Order: sequence, then structure tokens, then C-alpha cells
Amino acid sequence: MKQMTQNLRNGEAAVSELPVPALRSGHILIRSTVSLLSPGTERMLVEFGKASLLEKARQQPDKVRMVLDKVSTDGLLPTIEAVRNKLDQPIPLGYCNAGVVIDFGEGVSGFRVGDRVASNGRHAEMVCVPSNLCAKIPDAVPDDAAAFTVLGAIALHGIRLAQPTLGESFAIVGLGLVGLMTVQLLRAQGCRVLGVDFDRNRLALARQFGAETVDLESDGDPVAAAVAFSMGRGVDGVLIAASTQSSDPVRQAARMCRKRGRIILVGVTGLELSRADFYEKELTFQVSCSYGPGRYDPEYEEKGRDYPLGYVRWTEQRNFEAVLEMMSEGRLDVMPLISHRFPIRDAARAYEAITGDAPALGVLIEYPSEESAASRAQQRTVPLPGAAAVRIGGPVIGLLGAGNYASSVLVPAFAKTRARLRAIASANGLTGTHLGKKFGFEQSTTDIGAVLGDPQIDTVVIATRHDSHAGYVVDALKAGKHIFVEKPLAIRLDEINAVEEAVRAAGANGRIAPILMVGFNRRFAPHVVRMKELLESARDPKSFVMTVNAGAVPAEHWTRDPDSGGGRIIGEACHFIDLLRFLAGTPIIEHKVAAARTADTSVTISLRFSDGSLATIHYFSTGHRSFPKERLEIFCSGRVLQLDNFRTLRGFGWPGFKTMKLWSQDKGQTACVEAFVTAVREGKASPIPLSELIEVARVTLAVSTAAKA
Repeated sequence: MKQMTQNLRNGEAAVSELPVPALRSGHILIRSTVSLLSPGTERMLVEFGKASLLEKARQQPDKVRMVLDKVSTDGLLPTIEAVRNKLDQPIPLGYCNAGVVIDFGEGVSGFRVGDRVASNGRHAEMVCVPSNLCAKIPDAVPDDAAAFTVLGAIALHGIRLAQPTLGESFAIVGLGLVGLMTVQLLRAQGCRVLGVDFDRNRLALARQFGAETVDLESDGDPVAAAVAFSMGRGVDGVLIAASTQSSDPVRQAARMCRKRGRIILVGVTGLELSRADFYEKELTFQVSCSYGPGRYDPEYEEKGRDYPLGYVRWTEQRNFEAVLEMMSEGRLDVMPLISHRFPIRDAARAYEAITGDAPALGVLIEYPSEESAASRAQQRTVPLPGAAAVRIGGPVIGLLGAGNYASSVLVPAFAKTRARLRAIASANGLTGTHLGKKFGFEQSTTDIGAVLGDPQIDTVVIATRHDSHAGYVVDALKAGKHIFVEKPLAIRLDEINAVEEAVRAAGANGRIAPILMVGFNRRFAPHVVRMKELLESARDPKSFVMTVNAGAVPAEHWTRDPDSGGGRIIGEACHFIDLLRFLAGTPIIEHKVAAARTADTSVTISLRFSDGSLATIHYFSTGHRSFPKERLEIFCSGRVLQLDNFRTLRGFGWPGFKTMKLWSQDKGQTACVEAFVTAVREGKASPIPLSELIEVARVTLAVSTAAKA
């Protein structure tokens, strides 16, 4: 299928050929008929992409600080590589879509195949959208109008925050699509409206919809006009729908308002406010968040958990429905707002229209008819041009997942082994296709079953979300594939048991079970390899102190979700349990945990090993990001080893060893992958014994459970 994407490095918009997205639980698969460009948001994205690296930095000072912190802790080269990788990733465009339901996932209710729906789907022939971000289109509303639903909901939510009453007067600053729909919706509520803009065509449309106007191009004074419009009292409220870096709209809005007036920022402006303007009038200022309650809440959007109507009357989905009802009744007319139409194959020209000098307002992208789209709906696998030739004998790789870690670490590492890269699977097809082209995969797919069932693939790499790891491991074992799974192996006890049973079944009746390895890369870091060598000469029990400045993660991040990520102990602290298990060289026989009362995970984990060694892991989320993330200290036999952030290893009292330094951080990711591929290629045992993988998984799960008690 065709989809619009943008190169973040240079801002270029392009039409990409991608596999149809995978259908997910709680989501709806939609065949697009038309989508609408958002001139404000999407123009800003294009302009940001076209900006120089210096200008990008100026626009995102918080990101610059993060980069500088990473340089100080991880080194210059890894930081440069991380920034390049981020800028290299294409981003999908669009969020105003109308189409037809062709399938829906488990847990979806209220929709049927064949329903026409409006959604925040991308500019793509097929989109997969959470059901709470979809609304049925009434029969009286054409698809072209329904494509304006999401922008209409943005306007409507801003109005709801302003709380207009019959007869009040409002000024609308910025008469783009959102502003012009705001004019109509306020007029429908019995309000008087003053529209403010530079564009005479948009001002004419505002007058057509019943507003009075101020032409800023002809030096109209918006403050004086608003005072006159409100009979000298000042308007009751101002909705700012402009997109500008200037703070003038906010300053002017404050002067337009009456005492205790309301200002709602729907667009994007500078925010250099005058306290006197707000203080003397006791003005209310509020920033409107997108489509309404539920936006950016994964419980609502991704998991489909609706807010009770009695407590939250207007969610984003119910705002969609209200906008569509206004269209159906003829009180919201968006057809005059359409200025351009482009077929999806020429969609790059649509972005030229909104970034050029010629007037443009509502730009629609149109998609193929049902007949021509039917066969494309099944295209969940696409061949990739320029696939690398067959590599050095085996393995043949199928990769599941194409997120940040896979794109920045795993895929480059596997490419270096010169294994044959057969297929890469991702949920939306975009990231997988981009990585596949970049590193020489033969095909991109959104069908994980096709990867597991491909007879050419003998090795599966699993880099999906944590809750899917164990299930895919079991399926791959049943299919007879070797497996490299990113940590953790599992997030529940029953999953660990299922993996053990699958391993036993794979090795039953005299068969040789496939290799199963978890990506515990720190074992393979050059500093850790050297520490292991040094410790071989120390026969006494060892004492380990591992300090991890993990940093805080937002509460809504999926890794903290116990259902999908398993929590931070299972998702990340498992690395350090495994590292100390490796260095101790003997089984863990006892574990304890003490958890701090912090918003995010901060715990101290104590481990005791069968040889009498002790370990303490301080895993804290409360530190500062400029401080190095990881430090390991080992005390034994009157000697000390100290490893700082996988860059410098120091020895105290070790004969013949004082220090080992690297120019840049190396946590062993490449060596870990190389060891796995070599084992598969040469028929060796797994670089990490299965018994240790299971032991670490069980201890990690027990520690996580105890930390919650």
C-alpha cells in the first residue's frame, strides 16, 4: 500500500510502498477513501525537517541538553550515532482520515465491516486505528466532509474550554481550517464572532459563515476592532487558532478581553505574556489539548477503556461524533474550505501546496476505489529493493520488531555478522521497511506468522514489546527456529514455565533443541570479559555493589505498564541480576528487596550466591541524567575492581592490572550478537546456558513481586 512519510533529516515528504498494517486488539482496520492535510501542524513538521541541524537544536533546547548529558556519560561517538539514527527514521504523516471498516480486532464493539468511519488515521491506503479514535459517519455526510472531523474536534474542544453562553462575543485569531470551523461552531451556539487574520480569502469565508472580520494585512487594529465589536466592554473570550512564533496574538487577546475574560490557545504561538494585562483583568488562560479528554492517555486510546459518560461527558470520540452530527444537520459546512485535491500517488505535491506561496486551505488526498484497493488489503508482505546477496553460510534471520533498540543496536549488529537477513516484521510496516532497505533485508512484513512459518528462516530475533516475548519464543521453538530474544525472557511465572516446557518438547525424542538466547549483552562487554578473567584468580567469595542511575520514566510509558512492559525491574533490572550472576559464576540462592516510596522504581536488591558471594544492586530512578548511568564495584581477596559506565575499568591491588579505558562506551551488544550467530553457524551450544536464563528470569520475577508487596 502507499503511505505518506517524511524524512526528518531534510523535511522531504514522499510516498512510500509499505505492507498493510497488522490488525491489533482494540483496533480497527480501515480502507481510506480520503484524508485531509492539517496545514498548521503538517506545515510545521515539514519546515522543521527542512531546517538546519543548528536551527533544529534552537527549536528543541531540551533535546540539546539531553544530547550534551549523553556525551558526558556515554562519549561523543555513541551520541552522534544515536542522533543520526533518530534523524534517519521516517515519520508517518497525517491524522485526519475517512474510510471504510474492513476488519476489527478483539474487544472492539459498536462497529461492523462496511461502516464508514472518521478517524485520526494517517495518509495511507490502509490504517489501523484504536476504536476510541474512530466515529461512524452519518449517511448525510460525504467522506470529503468527514475527513475534517478531527480538526473539527480540535475546534470543538477549544470551545468547550471557553464555555460560551448564548449571546456572548468571541474573537477568533487565525482563520485557518480550525479557526473557520470554530467560527461556525460558535455561531451555532448563538455567539457573536469576530475573525482576525491576514488572508482576505479566509476573511471572506469567515464573513460567509456569519462573522465580522479584521484584516491585519491592511493594518487593522484587532484590539480596537474587538472593543468596538463588543460595544466597548471587551469580548467575553478569545480563541487563538494561529500558528506563529510571535507572542503578539496572546498579548492582543489579553487586551481584547473584558474583565475576567477567557483566552484559549488552540494553535501554537509564542508565550511571552504581560502579567499586568492578565492581573488587572483577572483573565483566564488555558491551552487546549488536541481533540479532548482521552488524548495521550494509553488506557483510553490504546486499551479502549472509555471514561464513564456521567463523569466525562465529552471525550475525544464523543467530540468526533458531535462534529459529524453538526455536519449532518448542516450547521457545520466544510465543503467551501476545500482548495486542493491530489491522488495518493501524487501526495508529495500536496505538501508543496501547503508550504508554497499560493493560497491553500483544505488539501485532500484521495485513495483508490474499493475494487482496486481490495487486493492491496491483503499485501502484508512486500519485497525490498536492493536486498543484500546471500551472506556467509547461515543463519537466515527473521526479525520481529523494529523499535528504537532494534533500529539503533540489534539490526546493525546482526548486519555486521553477514548473516542472511530474510525478513523484518513491524506492526505498522513503516519502521520495518525503512530498516529493511537500509540494512539489506529481502522483505518487510506486518505478518509475524509468515516469518515464523517461512521455511527459509532458521533463526528468529525477537525485539517486540515485553509481553509478547514468551509467546513468540514458544511459537519459534515449535517451528524449530533458533531464537535470540531481547530481555526479558518473560514477564509472568506461567510464561517461564511455558518456555521451559517448549524447550523440553523441542529436545524430545533425541532431537537437538534449537539455541535459545536472551540479549544479556553486558556479559560480553570488553570490560566485563576482562573482569571475569581477573576474578578467576580470586578464590574467595566476592562482594558486588552495582549502582544504576536509571532515571525516571513517565508513568504512562509502556515499560512501566505491568501488562505490556512488566515494570522496570523485569524490563531492565534483569540485566544487572544477570551480569552479577555471570561474574559470580555460581547460582543465586537467596534474594531480598527494599523499595523506596518514590513515584518511579527505586529499589535495593540483595543477592546471595551458593559460594558465599554477596551482591547489592541499587537501582534508582531519582538521580540526575548528567550522572553516569552504571557503576560496578567488586571487592574480593584484598583487591577492588571498579567499572564506570562501561568506559573505564580500574584495578586496585591487582597484580599486573591497573586500568582499561575505551574511547566510547561499549556494553557488549555487538559481541553478544556475534557470539549468538557464531553458535548457530557452527552448531555450538548457546553462549548463555539455558539454566542461567531460567534462573535469572525466576529471580527477577520474584524480586519484582516482592518490590510491590
